[in-house]
Amino acid sequence: MRKWIITVLCLLSLPLAAQDKDHNFNVAKNLDVFNAIYKNLDLMYVDSLDANEVVGNGIKAMLGSLDPYTVYYPAEKVKDLKELYTGKFAGIGALIRYLPKLNYTVVDEPYKNMPAAEAGLKKGDMILSIDGESMKGKNTQYVSDHLRGDAGTSFMLKIKRPSTGKEMKMKVTRKMIQEPVIVYYGMWKDHIGYLNLHQFTENCAKDVRKAFIDLKNQGMKGFVLDLRNNGGGSEQEAVNIVNIFVPKGVTIVSNRGKLKRVNKDYKTTVEPVDTVMPMVVLVGGNTASSSEITSGSLQDLDRAVIMGTRTFGKGLVQMTLDLPYNGNLKLTTNKYYIPSGRCIQAINYNHANGGYVEHVPDSLTKVFHTAHGRVVRDGGGIKPDVEVQPDSMPNIAAYLEYVDSANVMMNYEVDYIAAHKTIAPPAEFELTDADYEEFKQRVLKSNFKYDRESEKCFKDLVKLAKFEGYYDDAKEEFARLEKKLNHNVAKDLDFHKPVIKQLLENDIITAYYYQEGATQNALRYDKQMKAAVDLLNKPEEYQKILAPVTKK
Repeated sequence: MRKWIITVLCLLSLPLAAQDKDHNFNVAKNLDVFNAIYKNLDLMYVDSLDANEVVGNGIKAMLGSLDPYTVYYPAEKVKDLKELYTGKFAGIGALIRYLPKLNYTVVDEPYKNMPAAEAGLKKGDMILSIDGESMKGKNTQYVSDHLRGDAGTSFMLKIKRPSTGKEMKMKVTRKMIQEPVIVYYGMWKDHIGYLNLHQFTENCAKDVRKAFIDLKNQGMKGFVLDLRNNGGGSEQEAVNIVNIFVPKGVTIVSNRGKLKRVNKDYKTTVEPVDTVMPMVVLVGGNTASSSEITSGSLQDLDRAVIMGTRTFGKGLVQMTLDLPYNGNLKLTTNKYYIPSGRCIQAINYNHANGGYVEHVPDSLTKVFHTAHGRVVRDGGGIKPDVEVQPDSMPNIAAYLEYVDSANVMMNYEVDYIAAHKTIAPPAEFELTDADYEEFKQRVLKSNFKYDRESEKCFKDLVKLAKFEGYYDDAKEEFARLEKKLNHNVAKDLDFHKPVIKQLLENDIITAYYYQEGATQNALRYDKQMKAAVDLLNKPEEYQKILAPVTKK
């Protein structure tokens, strides 16, 4: 009997051994073929080949068939990888943008206490040259590369200030730049604390802990953690932030992959600051990675109400490997699982046929349960407990902000800033009706045009009606509808005045009070923030959402 069992086990193991052997053979074969092809190309191809470019393209194509997070960094690009993980780089500390009409890149937003602000650069300043090299016609990336460098190095910057027409030269010294981790925190209405976390970089949890304790000392009775537009970062920092609100010794996230030695469980390691204060976490479509670990764990542990819209759905973990010749490979090694046991990865990356992606449909997601027995699902990101859609940006506002080649909005803001040495505090500042009317007249005089969605839909409807043979019978109705949908910029500017006015105010406030002030001002109009505050002021409704599920 024993001999029979051993024989069966040996037979069962044969297919696996054969698969391993086939796999190893295919790997060796394809590497040999690749090597032989390039050797022959280099020896016999009609033109000389650049090995970095040809082989580099081969590497990019290979990694491109996997997922967007697996990336090769040659030695000259390793600095970019370090910036990605630390959020730090050496430069002047300013957002810049290229304006086609001017054919120059301009300063859009200097950061507080950074070289750009210290040198006196302002919104709208045209970057004419860097160390004597003209920046005319150079795109944003080119200018950015020349503004960056080693910390402590200096360069000569020549700019033109549009409000005065003057050209100025200044010596600017680069230093290590890090965007604010906490964009803004403070006490809001009804003793509700608010904190906007921008990214999960090294030691950010310590900053969040300090801010939370400060708000508690100010008398905070409810807390809003804003993770909208937070693309993530350090997994450990996400665990440390969750630890502020849940007890020591709780498993927050588990990494599982092919190699057991890189699997890891992350637990909370210190005593929390507060485990009972009512809490709302704001999320959206740009909430990803470590932000989803934070919001998903707090949801699974029934520690907070998640509010907003469904998150991005990145459930993959990357690590870096050193490569020959000082290169690095950032590669996906694991999926992560939050306390309920679910992985919230929204996209399957298939590697056949050159690689393609497919979104996990809701019908194929599986049910999991929170600590209190509430139903949650895997795949497709974190679905909020309370869904609140944000206000959408109308088409005309998007065109004015990002597309308008005449730059009417920026020019108005630059002139407004030049004419006002100071403005009211962020929570109080507001443009007058007269200010907005002046802006409106500028837009109309500039002959501003934009593509209206209603116009696009109308044209598509006409095409469809003609194709199906209905157009001739309804020709008069179509003509009347087209007349009603006639392009009227003045009417659209009036109709969308509240949103456009908010955009103008936000940009102007940023020039005086930086990102902190802009965030504070934007909260006044924030529909999702209002819903969060309303919920925290209704304890019974809040508790009902997180209440344990009674088993039938």
